[in-house]
Order: sequence, then C-alpha cells, then structure tokens
Amino acid sequence: MADDPDLPDVRRVLEGDVEAFEGIVRRWQTPIVNLAFRLCRERGLAEDMAQEAFVKAYRGLARWRGEGRFSTWLFALALNHCRSRLRRIRPPAVDIEEAYDLGEPPEGERRVEDEERARIVRQAVAELPERYRDAVVLFYLRGASLEEAARSLQVPEGTLKARLHRARGMLRGRLDLLGPLVAED
Repeated sequence: MADDPDLPDVRRVLEGDVEAFEGIVRRWQTPIVNLAFRLCRERGLAEDMAQEAFVKAYRGLARWRGEGRFSTWLFALALNHCRSRLRRIRPPAVDIEEAYDLGEPPEGERRVEDEERARIVRQAVAELPERYRDAVVLFYLRGASLEEAARSLQVPEGTLKARLHRARGMLRGRLDLLGPLVAED
C-alpha cells in the first residue's frame, strides 16, 4: 500500500537501519498500550504487553507480506500477543473504577451522569466474551475500519459485522436492565 505512512520506516528497518523502528514505536505506542489496557485493565501489564508486542513485530518484520496496511498487521500481532499472554497469566481482578481512574469528579450533575454512564458501558464491554469484546474494541474504541478490524481479527468482514451486531445486542440487553441512567438522550 503506497499510502501507508509506515512503509518508509519498515523499508529502512528491513535494509538494516535499526533506528528506523523507533518511528514505528513512537507512532503506535499509545494506541497499542490502549488496546492492551482495554483487554487487561492494568496499566503496567498493558505497557509490558505492548513492549513485548513491539519486540515481536521487530523480530517478525520480514514476515510481513505487505498485503494491507502495516498498522493492521501490527494490531493483529499485538492483539494475538495480548490474548495469549492473558490466557497464561490470568491477572488478578482489578476494580473497574481503579482501571479508569477519573480523578476528581467534574462539576455539574450532567457530567456526573455522563461519567457514570461511561463507567457502566466500559464495564459492560469488559464483560463481553472475548470475540465480541475484541470486535468492539477495535472497531468502536480504536476506530478501525471494518476491513482493518476484520484483518486484525483474521475473520471475514461479514463475520466481524455479525460479531458487532451480536455485541451491540448483548450490550443493549445488559444496559436496558439498568434503566434510564444509560438510556439514549
């Protein structure tokens, strides 16, 4: 893909310029850490998993076939690494409020309700089965296109659409039980 902003750095790394990988890390570090955090809910663990994913990406860069955007490959690699690591370590449960430390509550009743609504939605997403949670995280929270998210999850777009539809239904069912606090405005 000629319009892929990562291609110059990837080419330089493959030609032996190790320093060029720093540009890739700088560009994608925050999104990869955020992806890992949404899966494990522990900042330190998320940072460790992201770092490990970048090491894997560096070591496996020659295996990237260039069939899609580099970021799609990187997110698929990171997602698979995080899933694998979480299956092995089973981190202790973290209180959702700790994971999303909101600091001092903002002023105004409306903002407090919005915060509570966001907390409830985050909790509901975190409780989805892995296949649906991953689809929601990539598509809605990371903002990946259907094509990118499907590639990252290594499923056809139709499967991703079905998972998103099913996840929305599951979330709607869970959130409807909570009443007007999470109802649409």
